[in-house]
Amino acid sequence: MRKRMTGIAAVAAASAVVLTGCGGGGGGDAAADVDFTAEPTGTLSAWGFENADDVGTSRMDHAAEQLSDLEIDLDATAFDAQKFTTRLASGDVPDVVQMDRRYVTTYAAQDLVIPLDECFEAHDVSPRDQWYPFVVEDVTYEDAIWAVPQFYQPPAIMVNKTVLDEAGVSVEEIDTSNPDALIGAIEKMYQASGGVPTRLGFDPQTTGQSGLWILGMGGQLIDEEGAPTLDDPSNVAGIELLQQISDAQGGYAAVKSFTDSFDTFGENNQFVANQVGAQVNAQWYPNVLSPYVDQIDIEAVPFRDSDGEPFSVASGSAFVIPAGAENPAAACAWMINLTSDDAWMAAGEARGATRAADGGINTGLFTGSPAADEAVREGWVAESGNVGFDQVISTYYDVVEYGESFGSSPAGQEIQNELNNAITAALLGDKTPEEALADAQAAAMRAYENVTAG
Repeated sequence: MRKRMTGIAAVAAASAVVLTGCGGGGGGDAAADVDFTAEPTGTLSAWGFENADDVGTSRMDHAAEQLSDLEIDLDATAFDAQKFTTRLASGDVPDVVQMDRRYVTTYAAQDLVIPLDECFEAHDVSPRDQWYPFVVEDVTYEDAIWAVPQFYQPPAIMVNKTVLDEAGVSVEEIDTSNPDALIGAIEKMYQASGGVPTRLGFDPQTTGQSGLWILGMGGQLIDEEGAPTLDDPSNVAGIELLQQISDAQGGYAAVKSFTDSFDTFGENNQFVANQVGAQVNAQWYPNVLSPYVDQIDIEAVPFRDSDGEPFSVASGSAFVIPAGAENPAAACAWMINLTSDDAWMAAGEARGATRAADGGINTGLFTGSPAADEAVREGWVAESGNVGFDQVISTYYDVVEYGESFGSSPAGQEIQNELNNAITAALLGDKTPEEALADAQAAAMRAYENVTAG
């Protein structure tokens, strides 16, 4: 334990996201001492629940009803990696923490969180039946599951029919598995003034969706042991396609500057303003566009992999129990109740009431659980009266089953950061794709070795 806490303190001082110099012996041993069947009582401290909306509060209300003997002490500030290590080092250990799933394996590899297989067993939950398998893979490491996952909002391609029709482009040409057709369509839709883009044919969300492009074109980010594989030759294809897309629209720097100017969440967003013909977006973005449904004409198509098949990647958040938590049995019960089908139905009802009150369109909830997704869809997602918008909603429900995990790695967040750095360097022309990926691999491997050195 002293070795593990020494590593935590060193990381907190260095303000590093990836922990260094930590040994094992914490989380796994802690789990062995927990009776997850114990009655959930006392006080439970939870952290990372910033700005809970109707979906979050309704689920917490549901869990409170099921666990009436449990008092919840909620810290509603956002998760922060440095703050987490500082809290662990000081002994200020929450019972439950909500975090992005990319962080989970980093902490699992150092036994800073506890494995939850016995938690699931105590509550008769079969993780691979409860959640999509690729969601569970995100939080699986060394044959153990280290978190309770929630949410999976798949990406797809939203198409601006107004721009396509004006340029004489068909929806079928927006096909990531057919680069020749895609680039041709982009060139028809692209507009510029004085060399500065005024309309993009296609916004690929280059760094925000980097894993989608690399994996979808046949690449590999992480091996079976969790080590980074950023320099795998198969990763070049995704970068080369992104380079083609950027070059067809004035180059990456011009595209990035233009997309940074979008009023993405406002009334003059890129679809209302006809600044894009197509754009990769996660499932939550149609919610942003719903108030403007009468001003836009949109559809959606799946992102397709190099073989032409629909393709998606998992992302989302999860709940963990830190090693040293004072009330882990209650934490287990609370997490299970927050992610039960009944909790998601409560959330579906709350979201349905919200949309009825504000006149918005209910685009559904993508919970990470196939049964919950379908139940919420059947109960609360009705046709909006706008054929195109309803087709968008249906497309996201179609692609959710085609998910793939990014992979579970102790250096997961660092791998993502270094991949983005590599793509940016290659698209700017500072390095070849091979050089950029080699440099990214070296940095990611250093992070991986630091985490696993204990």
